[in-house]
Amino acid sequence: MKKAAQLIKPLTVIILTIICLFSQTACTAAQANKIVGSDTIYQQRTVHNPDGIGKFYMGREIAQVMGYEGAGWLERPSRGMEEKSARLVNNLDLKPTDIVADIGAGTGYFSFRIANLVPEGKVFAVDVQPEMINFLELNKKEKNITNVEPVLGSFDNPNLPENSVDLVVMVDAYHEFAYPREMMEGIVKALKPGGRAVSIEYRGENPMIPIKGLHKMTQKQVKKEMAAVGLVWKETKDMLPQQHLMVFEKQSQV
Repeated sequence: MKKAAQLIKPLTVIILTIICLFSQTACTAAQANKIVGSDTIYQQRTVHNPDGIGKFYMGREIAQVMGYEGAGWLERPSRGMEEKSARLVNNLDLKPTDIVADIGAGTGYFSFRIANLVPEGKVFAVDVQPEMINFLELNKKEKNITNVEPVLGSFDNPNLPENSVDLVVMVDAYHEFAYPREMMEGIVKALKPGGRAVSIEYRGENPMIPIKGLHKMTQKQVKKEMAAVGLVWKETKDMLPQQHLMVFEKQSQV
């Protein structure tokens, strides 16, 4: 009996250990399932594309922001010919009285071109980099254009008045938004009922376009992300050499 008791004691310890380990595994699995099943908007990954920030949204990795150091590239003389900038602006279907927001305006390359087409309206040139706002102020003074208003946005908010904008334009900018859901929710609030949001992105469907992968988007992905904030796709204009021009609309209030 003494020997049996000596054998039972270590067996009991082993069994209890196994039960504890099983319980920990079950608990960990439950926590993992909770995380996977949660409504988390973003996912952070340590292994990712070096051109991205390791943050994923709706299956897409967010691209690194082009800093203000690249201002010269935005204003390069060949840009108009390469991207058909005049064609882009002329296909925005602008009215002279429109209030427009250029999100990710940078130096104002498009803001000032749009301003000429809305002489009775206004352009909010929004950027999150104070250095870009300085460039905008300098260009505004140099060009003597009064209907462009530089606006310093935050990473999750364009800082625009509610129901104030007829048209939002995002030229090669949306894929770099650090908080795309929050930023787009702010943009939707800024749009008037029936207002339009135009997304211009390099075609992700075409691997031959010489732009880094994370700086391109497919129509399918753009539609999915715009639908997530309630915007309705109206049309895609493929009249640009390398980019989609996609038009979305904010539903009118009933």
